[in-house]
Amino acid sequence: MAVRVDDEVVFHPAGLDVELRGAVTDLQAGRWMSTRELLARSGAAWPLRTARSQVLASTAVRSDVLEHWAREDPDSTDLAVLRARVAVLRALAAARGDRPEAGSMHGTAREACWHAARVAPADPVPWVAMLELAVLDPGQVLQEHGGNPPDALLPAGPWWLLDQLQRRAPYSREGHHRMLRWWLQRGRPGFGQEFVSWLMGHTPTGSPLLLLPLYLHVERYRNSPKREALLRNQWMQEPCTRDIERAWERWFLAHASEARSVVDLSHLAHALWAGNRKEQAARVFEALGPLGSKQPWESVASRPGGGHDLLLDARRQAARAVART
Repeated sequence: MAVRVDDEVVFHPAGLDVELRGAVTDLQAGRWMSTRELLARSGAAWPLRTARSQVLASTAVRSDVLEHWAREDPDSTDLAVLRARVAVLRALAAARGDRPEAGSMHGTAREACWHAARVAPADPVPWVAMLELAVLDPGQVLQEHGGNPPDALLPAGPWWLLDQLQRRAPYSREGHHRMLRWWLQRGRPGFGQEFVSWLMGHTPTGSPLLLLPLYLHVERYRNSPKREALLRNQWMQEPCTRDIERAWERWFLAHASEARSVVDLSHLAHALWAGNRKEQAARVFEALGPLGSKQPWESVASRPGGGHDLLLDARRQAARAVART
C-alpha cells in the first residue's frame, strides 16, 4: 500500500474529477466553452452534474464569464442552471457581509432558481440551489420553505424543497447536506441530529450520505469546549464508532473511487485516524493520493490554521502503522 509521507497536499476544487479540472482552469481564465461542453456531457448523471455545477459556480462567482456565455447562447438551459447557482452564492455572500443590497440579491437569486426550475424541469440542480438559499429564510416566511416532514417526529424545515429534489434525484448528496446546514446555521444541532438519524435508517449502501454523521460529529467537536471534547474522546466511543464503521463498510468498501468526493474521503480518513484505526485510514489516504481538503482538519485542529499540519501528521501516522504490519 502506497501512502504518501511527503509534505505535498494538493487542494483543488475539482478533486478527483479530471475533466472538471480542465473546465475550472478555463473558467478562471475567462473561457466558458469547456464548461458548456462538460455540463452537456454530464447529461442526466445527476450526482455528477450537481457536484460539477457546484464547483463551476464557485469558480465563476467572482467574474463575469457567464455573461459572455449569455451573449453567445442566451437560451442555454445549462447556463440558466449555472447562473442560478452563481446568484445564490452572491446572495449568501451579500447576507454574510450585511450589505445593503442583500435583500434584493436574495430576490434575484430566488427568481433565477425558479427560472432554472422552469426551463429544466427534470434537473435537480435548481432545487439544490434553492435549498442552499433557504438559510436566508430561517423563519420560513416563504412558502417553499415549509412542507410536512416525512415523519411526524422530525423538526420543521424546508421539506417541500427536499421532496421536490427527491423526486428528481433521490438521496442527493449536496441536497441533504444543505438540509442539515439549514438547522446548524439556526443553532439547532439537535434537530440536525434527528434528521441524520432518520436518514441513516433508509440510506442505501454506496450512498455518500452515509458520511453525513461524520460531518455532524466534527460540527459537535468544533462547537464544544476542547477540554471536554478531548476527555470524551468521541471518535473512539459510541455513536462515533458505529457511524465510522458504517461509512467504512457501506460506503468506502462498496463504492467506486472515481465517484468519491475529496471532502468525504477526508472526513472518513480523519474519523478513522482519530478513532485509532490507522491502517484503515491509510487506505483512504491512498485513495486520496496528494489531494486533500481543508475540512475537517481545520475544524478539529488545536490551533487556528493548524489543519494542514494535522493532516500531514495523520497521514504520516497512518503510513507508519502500515509499515509496522
